Amino acid sequence: MPAGVAITFAICATAIIMGLIIHISAHAKLRRDAQIKLRSVPPDISARLERMEQSIDAVALEMERISEGQRFTTKLLSDMSDARRGKLSAGAQPPPSGP
Repeated sequence: MPAGVAITFAICATAIIMGLIIHISAHAKLRRDAQIKLRSVPPDISARLERMEQSIDAVALEMERISEGQRFTTKLLSDMSDARRGKLSAGAQPPPSGP
C-alpha cells in the first residue's frame, strides 16, 4: 500500500472513531442529565409525599388495632361457645333464648 493511501486511510479512520466517541459521550451525558432531572423531586411534592407516608402509617396502625380487637372478640366468642357446649354435654339445660 502506498504511503499516501495509508496516511489518508489513517486520518479518515481517526476522524470516524473521534466522531463516534464524541457522539457516544454526548448521548451518555444527555442520559445522565435526564436521570438527575428525574431524581430531583420538588420540595412541595416531597413534603406532600412525606405527609402521605405518615397518614398511611397511621391507617396501617389503626387497621392492626382493629384486627387485634376482632381476633380477641372471636377468641372470646369461641371460648364462650365451647363452654356452653361443655355444659350441654354434661346434661345441663340450655339457657332460654329470646326475651
